[in-house]
Parts: sequence; structure tokens; C-alpha cells
Amino acid sequence: MIAIVVGMSFGDEGKGAFVNYLCSQSKNPLVVRFNGGHQAGHTVVVGEKRHIFSNFGSGTLLGAPTFWSEYCTVNPVGVQKEGAVLKGLGVEPRLMLSENAMVTTPFDILRNIKLDEVNRHGTVGVGFGTTLKRNEDFFHLYARDLKYPKIRDAKLKLLQEKYYGYVTPDNSKTKKIIEDFIVACDELVKNVEFIDSRLDNLSSYDVIFEGGQGIMLDMDYGFFPHVTRSNTTSKNAIEIIRKHNLGCEPYVKTYYVTRAYQTRHGNGPMTNEDLNIDYIKINPLETNVNDGWQGNFRRSVLDLDLLQYAVDCDKYHNPASHKNIVVTCLDQVPEFVPVTRNNELFNVEGKSIGSCLGIHRQFCSYSDKGVD
Repeated sequence: MIAIVVGMSFGDEGKGAFVNYLCSQSKNPLVVRFNGGHQAGHTVVVGEKRHIFSNFGSGTLLGAPTFWSEYCTVNPVGVQKEGAVLKGLGVEPRLMLSENAMVTTPFDILRNIKLDEVNRHGTVGVGFGTTLKRNEDFFHLYARDLKYPKIRDAKLKLLQEKYYGYVTPDNSKTKKIIEDFIVACDELVKNVEFIDSRLDNLSSYDVIFEGGQGIMLDMDYGFFPHVTRSNTTSKNAIEIIRKHNLGCEPYVKTYYVTRAYQTRHGNGPMTNEDLNIDYIKINPLETNVNDGWQGNFRRSVLDLDLLQYAVDCDKYHNPASHKNIVVTCLDQVPEFVPVTRNNELFNVEGKSIGSCLGIHRQFCSYSDKGVD
């Protein structure tokens, strides 16, 4: 099995929960993160265990290993902290890492926070965008570099002083942050499996590609500047499949995930905010709240035009796979869900949303356990 899970909107659609479901249906699942990175927040509930995944795949509670591809950023401190939380839940997470995955440093996080204090484009504040920008400017720090402490430390010093312009810190708190980062890097090298450019040793798995954020935040298709520095379509997943001959594309299953209503966290355009949303029941276990660097969590009536646009954008990169739609949070709306198309408001049965988009294979989630 090869499956690709992508969000159709602005993130928070329920991707993590559905990845966990696919893992539960597989005998030997492997979750591959193919875009974004440690800024994700995918909520999964298995029995009494509830966890928000950022640095591991959403099948981890079921024992599925995670492969972090070269298209992603990795935060060693984040891996260290989240790994400790998972172990506290009785879970032993297994992480495989592309040697060319981009490493996020404390300096990237600091710059991210300072920039968003001015720009307010909407950010999680964990250095994802600034890490990608730094790599675009050729100041690279790859996962492979962490295996060579002399190279790691030399590159870290150069990006600290030459790229970000920080002198060697005298502040004891700042020194502690850097020391903790080095310790986390050493721990990462000890505990993860590094994968080189070939993925032959992954071919025995059922590969489930887990997308981060949603297509409406794609750096090429979203509402700039309120986008992410990432291809949130299935573009990168298809490239990995083709490059490593993982399977024939017509047999790949793509799952487009949307809530039964629109959501957006933070600033940026979102349609239908002028329409009444009293029909939406608020999930008491909702992960997303009005705080943090992202700002307010917003809701509005589902817009079929935006969903159709997302499918059309993805089709350019992923023309041949078998298309499916996943509608989550149907337990929070009426049986006939308010939607708009061409600015016209009408109601459609929740189970028929996919057919409105020409996608007739539909999965519906009624879970009240929380979404990503």
C-alpha cells in the first residue's frame, strides 16, 4: 500500500487522525513526512493515550516508525523533548532520518519570533520558515552534519556569526540554550537511523505519506504572504515515489482531508467569515486555541470552490493516483452541512461532499476525540 494524506484547506483538517487510522489498517506501516517539519501539530487519540505529534509521525502510538525526508526540517531539541513525552506514555518511538534533512537551530527560532513580531504573517514560532530561508541562502546545516561534531560546530558558528550576526553570547541563559542544542544533537545521532539517498530498505513497508498543513497554505498556490515555505500539495510525495520506484502511481491512493467547515489559525484570507456559524458544535477536546504565535483560531462555512481549487492544484503534480476525500468533524455539524459554491449558500448531506467535487470515494469521520 502507498497512501498520500494531504490537507485541502489551511491546516488543522484532521490529517493526523486519518494517518493513524491508515496505520491501524496496515500490518507493516511506515509514516513518511514529506513536507513541512517540526511545526506540525497533529493530534491522535488511541485508547486513553492522546498526543500532539510534531517531531514524529502520527502512527507512532500504534508502533509505526517514521521516516523524515529531505524536504523536512528537524529540530533535535524538539525530538528529544517529544521522545521523552512519548516514552512517558509507554511508547518507544522509532525515527529514521534522511541525511539531508534540514536542521533547525536556536538561532533560527529566535529570528522566526522576532520577524513575526513585525510581520504577523502567522507562524508557530519554532523556526521552520527561517530554517528554509537560511538554507536557500546556502548556510546549510544538514542532519548528516550532526554525525561529525567538528563540522557541526563549525557550521553552527558560521551561521550564528556570519548569517544571523550574533557574537559569541555572554548571557548564561543563551549559552545554556546552545549547550542544550548540542546535547540534543548528540542524542539524536545515537537514537535515530540515518537513511542515505536510496530508500530500498523501506520497500517492505506500507508507506503512508503524512502531509503537513494544507494546500491553501502552499507557497506556490496559497495567499502570499500568509503561506508556509513548503509545498503542501502531494508534489514532494510523488517525487519521492518516482525517484525511488516505490510503486506505480495509478495504484497510489491520495486522501484529501477537510473538516466539515473551514478553519484557519492566525492571519490571512478566509472566505465566508460573514456567514452564521452557530450550527458548528465546539469540540471540548479541540487542540487549537486562541493563543500562541499563530493568533486566533477561526471558523467559517465550508467553501466548495476552495476545495475544488485545492484538488485542481494538486492534480498538476499528482495526475494519476486514485483520489479519495476524507471529511472530519461531521459530529460537530448537522446532517445536511451548510456550504457555499459560487457565493451561493446551500445545504448538502455530509456524506455527499466528495461527489460535489467529482470525488466519489469518501471517508467520513464522526470522532469526538479531537483533530489535528
